[in-house]
Amino acid sequence: MVRILASDGIDKSAAAKLRESGFELVEQFYEPEQLGEELKNYDVLVVRSATKVRKPVIDAAVKGGRLKLVIRAGVGVDNIDVAYAMENGIKVTNTPNSSSASVAELAIGHMFALARFIAASNVTMREGKWEKKKYKGIELAGKTLGLVGFGRISREVAKKAEALGMTVLYTDIIGEAQNCTYEYCQFADVLRRSDFLSLHVPFTGKPVIGADEIAMMKDGAYLINCARGGVVSEKALLDALNSGKIAGAGIDVFEEEPSKNLDLINHPNVSVTPHIGASTSEAQKRIGEETASIIIEFFS
Repeated sequence: MVRILASDGIDKSAAAKLRESGFELVEQFYEPEQLGEELKNYDVLVVRSATKVRKPVIDAAVKGGRLKLVIRAGVGVDNIDVAYAMENGIKVTNTPNSSSASVAELAIGHMFALARFIAASNVTMREGKWEKKKYKGIELAGKTLGLVGFGRISREVAKKAEALGMTVLYTDIIGEAQNCTYEYCQFADVLRRSDFLSLHVPFTGKPVIGADEIAMMKDGAYLINCARGGVVSEKALLDALNSGKIAGAGIDVFEEEPSKNLDLINHPNVSVTPHIGASTSEAQKRIGEETASIIIEFFS
């Protein structure tokens, strides 16, 4: 019997589908030092963002000779050493179509929270304060949104932003997209022109936005990161928030998770969420369905 380890859990309907299809499914989280040994007993590993599949884990799993497939139940695969796994005969895939709408909605939600002080006033009102005069916000309509990276999620953000009356610019490492109505710009131009800057790129080992990039941005711009922790230098961002260079930031992902950067989390001009971009009922169901389909097809 094919055995599946879902180390970060899996949608109930997907779990039922897999079991009905004759697979043995175990839902159990293991720390990295245990995970590799456990994987000697499994054919498939399904992870979300919590489980890290690095070389030592892969080396231990390979010794068992059983692991054939690793699925990232979500979009980003930067928590998996993909090339190394593939070199060792383990296929790695993700579910790229499932959570785009959910992450895009969260990015837009952070924009609203910052523009209208929703996050800040929610806190101060609970403290018994009525600071109506303090919270003079701005409208999203008429503002310029710059998108760094133009994949599935970014395109969903663009659609929603355009519907709100925003002007959309984008840049992408692969260049201009075909049949696209939004304006393509070089990275530096997007930084200079954007009122809101939203990031939709993987983490490749160093920040995409650091002190130099922030210096190029408009004074009083807003920064949104629902992509990956480490894409933005938290130190550079905090310095820019304290100086007023950046008017506000919406952050769902952090350099370390759970984040211990209390100065950033508690900054009055920051809207924060605990990496919940794909955490909607609809997205989790779609992710589960796509994951189950991948496994069933792989072993059919």
